[in-house]
Amino acid sequence: MNHLHFVDKYGSFTMDKPENVSYLYFPLASETGLKSSLTPNLGGDAKIDQETFLLEPVSAENLHSNRGVRNFWLVDEDGQAFSVSGASARQEADRFTPAQDDSRLTAGLMWQTVERTAQDLGLDTEVTAFCPRQDNVEILCITVRNQQEQPRWLTPIAAVPLYGRSADNIRDHRNVTSMLHRIWTTENGVMVRPTMSFDERGHRPNHKVYYVEGFGPEGQKPEAFYPTVESFLGEGGTYLHPRAVYEQYPGGKAGSRAEGREAMGAFRFPAITLAPGQQAHYVLLLGVEDSEEAVNAIWDKYHSWEQVQAALDETRSYWKEKVNVSFRTGDPDFDNLMKWVCFQPFLRRLFGCSFLPHHDYGRGGRGWRDLWQDCLSLLLMEPGDVGRMIEKNFGGVRIDGTNATIIGAGDGNFIADRNGIARVWMDHALWPQMTTKLYIDQTGDVEILNRQAPYFKDAQAVRGTQIDAEYQPEQGGWQRTSQGEVYTGTILEHLLIEQLAAFYEVGEHNICRLRGADWNDALDMAAERGESVAFTCAYAGNLRELAGMIRLLEKTTGSKTTQVLEELLVLCGDQTETFDDARAKQTILTQYAARCAHQISGKRVEVCLSDLADSLEQKADWLTGWLRKHEWICAGTAEGWYNSYYDNHGRAVEGIFPEGVRMMLTGQVFAIMGGVATDQQIRRITASADHYLYRREIGGYRLNTDFHEQKFDLGRMFGFAYGEKENGAVFSHMAVMYANALYRRGFVQEGWKALKTLADTALDFDTSRIYPGIPEYFRADGRGMYHYLTGAASWYMMTMITQVFGVRGEAGDLLLQPKLTAAQFDAEGSASVHVTFAGRRLEIRCQNPGRLEYGQYRVQKVLCGDAELCAGSCDSVIIPRRVIEALPAEQKQVFTVYLG
Repeated sequence: MNHLHFVDKYGSFTMDKPENVSYLYFPLASETGLKSSLTPNLGGDAKIDQETFLLEPVSAENLHSNRGVRNFWLVDEDGQAFSVSGASARQEADRFTPAQDDSRLTAGLMWQTVERTAQDLGLDTEVTAFCPRQDNVEILCITVRNQQEQPRWLTPIAAVPLYGRSADNIRDHRNVTSMLHRIWTTENGVMVRPTMSFDERGHRPNHKVYYVEGFGPEGQKPEAFYPTVESFLGEGGTYLHPRAVYEQYPGGKAGSRAEGREAMGAFRFPAITLAPGQQAHYVLLLGVEDSEEAVNAIWDKYHSWEQVQAALDETRSYWKEKVNVSFRTGDPDFDNLMKWVCFQPFLRRLFGCSFLPHHDYGRGGRGWRDLWQDCLSLLLMEPGDVGRMIEKNFGGVRIDGTNATIIGAGDGNFIADRNGIARVWMDHALWPQMTTKLYIDQTGDVEILNRQAPYFKDAQAVRGTQIDAEYQPEQGGWQRTSQGEVYTGTILEHLLIEQLAAFYEVGEHNICRLRGADWNDALDMAAERGESVAFTCAYAGNLRELAGMIRLLEKTTGSKTTQVLEELLVLCGDQTETFDDARAKQTILTQYAARCAHQISGKRVEVCLSDLADSLEQKADWLTGWLRKHEWICAGTAEGWYNSYYDNHGRAVEGIFPEGVRMMLTGQVFAIMGGVATDQQIRRITASADHYLYRREIGGYRLNTDFHEQKFDLGRMFGFAYGEKENGAVFSHMAVMYANALYRRGFVQEGWKALKTLADTALDFDTSRIYPGIPEYFRADGRGMYHYLTGAASWYMMTMITQVFGVRGEAGDLLLQPKLTAAQFDAEGSASVHVTFAGRRLEIRCQNPGRLEYGQYRVQKVLCGDAELCAGSCDSVIIPRRVIEALPAEQKQVFTVYLG
């Protein structure tokens, strides 16, 4: 198997013969919209959005197709052809033979280089691909070198198939939409502008121009063009053996036109003669613009080798600086892996969930859960505008505590659901509060709770159980009062509505109803009687944390009261006798939701902050006691775990069954994280997880044991093969949250075991077969799947910074509480992390010269430069925010934490 090696401290890596590994692809993107994926042979696609694909859309299963390869051919005087992409009939046939041409891939943040050697032709080639961050153009820099001792005569030919339409047309009207194409050649390349965007719901005029342009040495222009697929391939030709290349078709001239055909960005450059050791440079520009004039502006910006190399240098520097978190431990490979983990949240913000070859759903945008979890990483890397983002994002909450599920372009733009189906995910109230809590801790800005935000409004009402027949789209997407005014409430009010509605929406076991699903979207077949114990545990923790945020607000601002919507008072009651009665709780929620089904009064009432906090803590305590009493599964003296769900027959899902043990990781994560599990129970949970779920060779902790049943009364996941995706794969997101929960509760060795196994598997290329990073999951054989676009990356980075290194905010101050194991220090007993906090770039160095194990060391002193900030012996140190803000902003500040 091929091996992958890191080549610097920024995560850049190299590997030989990458085309011999299936499913590999690399992401490139601009910040203005262009999103590309590249395989080692330059396959993959490029697009702006669902409607605007420059190259033909691909999925993981047709990556091996050579149809969409960005190709560049070299033909010698004897008619022998060589593809710098490795996509020719001869190279494909010889790929697994000893005489295969050498190839090497080297890649870093937002750039990829592929080197190939044509041994029989004596040529070395190199192709570097990147997207400048400020333009919707993908640039290929191609270098050809003559390694022979005699001159070589070569004819270069560029060949990039242009798709130029919506991804929906890949099967729906594929041929018909090609008839819309208007294609023309310029002196620089090929352009295509379809006449319309084909949509039987309503066709629209099109103005997008798709293009491929290029130049050679000293700005040399193409001399002949093949602007359609047919003119390039020739009758009976293929993309691996195009007749225009092998039979030297003369091609057309600049200024020619074609209509109603599949477009091809193909053109031939004048023949060149390379002396021994001489090299020549070529550049291809692939992109989408709104006009031909805009394409010309891109050409002016990148029409020389020097301009392109400067843009490449700027792109590399920009992303190195953008990924401003780094780690130094005793394992350099792990430190480099973390560069990619910290880069992944940027990729998800750029690509959403729909625009890399491993995609299952969606037409663009991110989901509600994605939005809030991506903010976690932003708070640690780019905290500047997160407060404003959070305020706008709360506008996606409905007045009944549910929310829009799809995020449109920009902040504060919401869509009810990607498929027009009224659904409620019962975990959705969890994430906004989790993000807001981290924001307050990192910034000290507790007054965000007093800021105002509107509420999302559409026809969905009464927590997705009814349709508001009075709602008209002309009313806009905001909740209105009976006076017709847009209503706004405090962020605190939004949080209260979300958490309290979840508390009262229970099933027959007095557990929060599962509804459409929770975090595990594949638990989607128990809407009537399903209940999620796992996220009821999470809400217990949320209620307790929200109470703490309210007390902090009161302490910090001096305010004793806050205003809330009058209708909300029905959810704020403290009738503990009703808590044990599921039907009584359902009635309370129904009363509230029905009063808010169309319009609300808009009246606000004053409530006491301390009373609110007391009420929330009372509910949290009741939930904790109820869950401990009813949902704990005892499996002997040393093992046990929490039931995670009830199915649509109202039956507990987990326990010891005739078919075997049924255990799910999700319930354990949130029982630990939410403070429901006692320390003694955590020890038994970890023993059970190690026994039933842990498989070191495939990434660590599986999501569940094998139920040996399809369970149509719980979710589609049980129809999957065991070990695939949600059914028993090592699902990185939940495995990382398991680690995070364990760290929070002081179970450090157990938490590090979960994190390290994931990292070790990702780095074991023979097993994972992925470029560096954390995939969504590791399947049954350990292969990493759905790479790059996973919330696991945000959680992994957050856990490493805030828990493992223990560098985090606490009400705006800096808390240092390292939980590093002895093996995480280097040979000198040092480990460090670079972070941004309070507008300052900080390096936190932990010195443990004795390489003591966690639990054996304490913080002895902390230095900032040479200045001693504190001394003594303690588990943690708090440095006031004012001390950090008094430090110079223009230079990195080094804090040294001495452990002993």
